Amino acid sequence: MKIMRRLFFAFVLIISAFTASAQFSKHAIGLRLGGGDGYGTEISYQQGLTDINRLELDLGMHSGNHYNAWSLAGIYQWVWKIDGGFNWYAGAGARIGSWSWDNTYSGNDSGGLFLAAAGNIGIEYSFPVGIQIGLDARPELGIISHANNNIAFSVRYKF
Repeated sequence: MKIMRRLFFAFVLIISAFTASAQFSKHAIGLRLGGGDGYGTEISYQQGLTDINRLELDLGMHSGNHYNAWSLAGIYQWVWKIDGGFNWYAGAGARIGSWSWDNTYSGNDSGGLFLAAAGNIGIEYSFPVGIQIGLDARPELGIISHANNNIAFSVRYKF
């Protein structure tokens, strides 16, 4: 009897997650920290498209004495309301970028362009004051050159 109750509860939770409207803001801008695997903290922008879909764009740049790198990710996301200010989301998209390494000591310069297909899954919480925090995973599959898999924490302002 206990197992049946747990299975029923899990079933109701899953169905609710797929049918509930996320009710998120039309726009959000902030930072995605820890993402980009060497491409720096990313500037993150979310554009709401419908009641349950949005587009996320993340731009990361990183440079030093002997290297430069940038990347731009575009992810189409489906968003499901959990409870209160909590949402979870999943999506798919791509990331493009470039990197260059100038090794003046050995003369071995390297660099290139990359393109990767990307998935995305995460959870977020929206505070009543317009601040949104989130944690997500973004695995990638390299199409041109390398790909990264990263986990990032994000902080955004919703408007």
